[in-house]
Amino acid sequence: MIEKVKLIKQEVAKVVVGQEKMIDSLLISLFCDGHILIEGVPGLAKTTTVNALSKALGLNFKRAQFTPDLLPADILGAEIYDPQNNNFKIKKGPIFTNLLLADEINRAPAKVQSALLEVMQEKQVTLGDTTFKIDAPFFVMATQNPVEQEGVYQLPEAQLDRFMLKLVVGYNTKEEELEIARRISSGNFETINSVVSKEDLDAIKEHVKSIHIDKEVEEYMIELINATRNPKEYGLDDIEEMLYFGASPRVSIDMFKAVKAMAFMRERDYVTPVDVAFIIYELMRHRIVLSYEAEAQGVTTDEIIQKVLEAVTIP
Repeated sequence: MIEKVKLIKQEVAKVVVGQEKMIDSLLISLFCDGHILIEGVPGLAKTTTVNALSKALGLNFKRAQFTPDLLPADILGAEIYDPQNNNFKIKKGPIFTNLLLADEINRAPAKVQSALLEVMQEKQVTLGDTTFKIDAPFFVMATQNPVEQEGVYQLPEAQLDRFMLKLVVGYNTKEEELEIARRISSGNFETINSVVSKEDLDAIKEHVKSIHIDKEVEEYMIELINATRNPKEYGLDDIEEMLYFGASPRVSIDMFKAVKAMAFMRERDYVTPVDVAFIIYELMRHRIVLSYEAEAQGVTTDEIIQKVLEAVTIP
């Protein structure tokens, strides 16, 4: 199974230089039937990566650019009157695909954000009187630009919780950027081939579910989550006032799934605490709500997670 994953990454690497963390996170979300939110400045190959991934997987891909004047019907679709036949017909929106890139999701108003997040959860769309199931696999990669100030509608914490992972993407290294510039200026890009079928993808998902987690590691993960809710129990009195809400119950569900995928990506059939430490930031950073005091001091959720990791005993 892992050979299939290596083939996927080889195909994506034909057009995407570096950004291995982003590619791995996308695959982990996909294998766990989750969705991912990616935060980063423009030009970091977010769209290119998802497009390349869809081609390597042989899946349908659509991109929706979110704007302040967007309506839910622009994403979901709508009933449209056909004067020729004197009836209404259904026009499906970009949500009807396998891989959807929701670009700059924080630019759209709340009603559009909630419409998308409902489909992410329910895997179905109701247009008029008809309910349509979204074909599996269905994977949403949403992006948000952290530098924008105007025309931005921040996602509420309850909606952020719907995303399995939140990844913060940084710039490429100097060497990678040099390679990117060379490739684009010369037009030297190879064709991406489909190397995995839907059946292969389903088989990988089943294999990931079978990865073993020891009881001690399971309890360790729950302790980490509980430490964000009751920091005093773990000697973390200094962060008590910095936390408004700890991690939600969805974190434990997603963590148990994600660490299995992480172990699979590292070619193991069992989970270790290292797998937990590797993915915990992406799982928790958007699910911990900081207090006003913490924000005023410039404290980040990543710093809180780091303190929790240091405080909880590793099995």
